[in-house]
Amino acid sequence: MFDSIFQDMTVGISLNISSTLLSIIVGLFLGLIISIVYLLITPRNDRSPNFAVSLVVLPAIVTVIILLVGGNLARAFSLAGVFTLVRFRSVPGDSKDITFVFFAMAAGLTSGMGYLTLGAAITILLCFVFVVFHKIGFGVMKQKEKRLRITIPEDMNFEGAFDDLFEKYTNGWSMQKVRTSNLGTLYEITYHIILKEKVSEKEFIDELRCRNGNLNIMLSMMETNSQQF
Repeated sequence: MFDSIFQDMTVGISLNISSTLLSIIVGLFLGLIISIVYLLITPRNDRSPNFAVSLVVLPAIVTVIILLVGGNLARAFSLAGVFTLVRFRSVPGDSKDITFVFFAMAAGLTSGMGYLTLGAAITILLCFVFVVFHKIGFGVMKQKEKRLRITIPEDMNFEGAFDDLFEKYTNGWSMQKVRTSNLGTLYEITYHIILKEKVSEKEFIDELRCRNGNLNIMLSMMETNSQQF
């Protein structure tokens, strides 16, 4: 076994130039499609230009690796040893980013193994699935959860002061925090609310302003630890 391994290491790499270039070009093309789909289904504020470029290049890199290995056990062990010396440092992404990384690697594997038509078909099919799920809002929370922060004067009783408005505009609410501000002359109350569908946030805030004496009101998105797909 050891003799066969060492003999394989001495064998040169013979690659057909035309087929190699075709596989790399197809890998780049598939990566470009994957990157475009990533940009289409990702909100503008969450997009990473560097990640989009990486998705274009990653299938071509995997294609080159597969072509270099070419079923040779010795080359596979050698490349594995080289990649163990590389330490990747990146900001932790969400599950969608990790899915796209594996997607790009799978496209590179198919093109590197010579299954160009299969790789193109799988890439188009999965991209179609990503776009359809994005369009129908699959896995997206339908209820609009918000954080509401209301400032009221110290002489106003905040217990139940806005319950009628909450029943009118929300499907549920809970008081999260109460604190004093401005040397104790004001109360700042934080609520977790779930707005009803097709309600006007402006009308909701206007009625709250009439109730709290036109003091500060802030309505914002709920902060979550994980991003949704």
